[in-house]
Amino acid sequence: MVKKKGTALQPAEFKNTTLSRLGSADRFFRTTSFKLALAYVVIVGVGFTLALSRVGENVRELIDQQIGQTLEAELKGLNDQYQEGGLAQLVNVVQRRSAAPGASIYLVTAPNGVAVAGNVQELPPGVLDQAPPAAVAIRYERPGEPNVRRRALARVFVLPGNFRLLVGYDLEDRERLGSILGSALMGSLPWLLSIGAFGGFLVARRLLQRVDAMSAKAATLLQADLTGRLPLSGAGDEIDRLAHNLNAMLDRIARLVEGIKQVSDNIAHDLRTPLTRLRNNAEQALFASDGDQPGRPAALEHALEKVIEEADGLIRIFNALLLIARAEASTSSSEGFDELDGAALAADVAELYEPSAEERGVTLKVEAPAPEKFRGHRELVSQALANLIDNALKYGEPALPGQVGEVTVAVGGDARFIEIVVGDRGPGIPAADRERVLERFVRLEASRSRPGSGLGLSLAAAVARLHGGNLRVEDNAPGLKVTLRLPREVAQ
Repeated sequence: MVKKKGTALQPAEFKNTTLSRLGSADRFFRTTSFKLALAYVVIVGVGFTLALSRVGENVRELIDQQIGQTLEAELKGLNDQYQEGGLAQLVNVVQRRSAAPGASIYLVTAPNGVAVAGNVQELPPGVLDQAPPAAVAIRYERPGEPNVRRRALARVFVLPGNFRLLVGYDLEDRERLGSILGSALMGSLPWLLSIGAFGGFLVARRLLQRVDAMSAKAATLLQADLTGRLPLSGAGDEIDRLAHNLNAMLDRIARLVEGIKQVSDNIAHDLRTPLTRLRNNAEQALFASDGDQPGRPAALEHALEKVIEEADGLIRIFNALLLIARAEASTSSSEGFDELDGAALAADVAELYEPSAEERGVTLKVEAPAPEKFRGHRELVSQALANLIDNALKYGEPALPGQVGEVTVAVGGDARFIEIVVGDRGPGIPAADRERVLERFVRLEASRSRPGSGLGLSLAAAVARLHGGNLRVEDNAPGLKVTLRLPREVAQ
């Protein structure tokens, strides 16, 4: 039902709305962002208080030091007056200074403690018996301010004949400064905490919105929608870096899921033909074994050989799939990696294919002028290189009659990477299909009449990715050039 403007909420609706708001507020107060903001406000408040208190202490220490120096100078000057003219001259100087505007505190006492000169009206007991400076409450008279009682820093000097001279300095300015600093602290601290709390609230709210957006997107990904990605704000901060890494992880998961789907589809389509041939050959063997007609043992033997050949082909396909899965499921850790020589490895693998090359009338050359050291998985790199050479021998026959086939395995690189390049002089691969041939079970129309499973380049590419490198398919003008590029040091 649509509510009219100004219509009050019903009790149940009001309750649900209130609970929703309270739940949202409670969720906000329980977030890490709010706790960090609150901790930031508390730390700033405590730090500000300690800093201002330390400033006040330093200022008071400086003032006390200056007062002490002033008292020492006063006492020295009055002592000089006493040495020059005796007690009478000291009394006259003290009386004159006591009557001056803004005068300090002066007192000259007789041995029995009776005041002889000065502006002090009352002293706490025992003050005249102390030697070091001390802050005491003294009642004294000053022009314009009769009979005031304030705290003062006083110093007592004993004169010959047990006369005593007291000089003091009013601490009103120091106490006023302390009061000002205290007022500043109490007045500015609430503002500081309020501004910090407001800023922390905004920061926490902003972070919470970004985290909520990521959480909502992740919830959709949990529903098997792997096409979406976590949003990036463009700030380049920690949350953006986290989202970027999570998106990279999702990309890899999506590629793996897509790879599994493609493998399932390809197995269903591409393995159906060899399985059908295997069944037909087994059926022929069964028919050949039935009856006593001449020639049946030879026919049976031929049919069984074809069954074994097809079974071997299927085993090779599954072995290649297992190697690809092993390479793609592994990480670029150093487990199983050894120090290898790319030149020696290329020579060893090429040597295995020399008989096959001679059989096809193809020249197989290895160009490796110097050792090329790198860290890699010997078995997987050897298998990848074997696949590249085998593909070059199968599909690299010259396009024109009379031309001599040639397959070249060149090993080189730079300071960071080693490159093993396998080139032939065959018809090559069109530019539009060079990325597609790296997928599993992909065979171009021109090669469907030749034996193979379409897994050779896919395995080589998976091995390159495992090592942190790549596989490039390029034009050899004429022919095809495939470059296996691997880092010399494996990233930890």
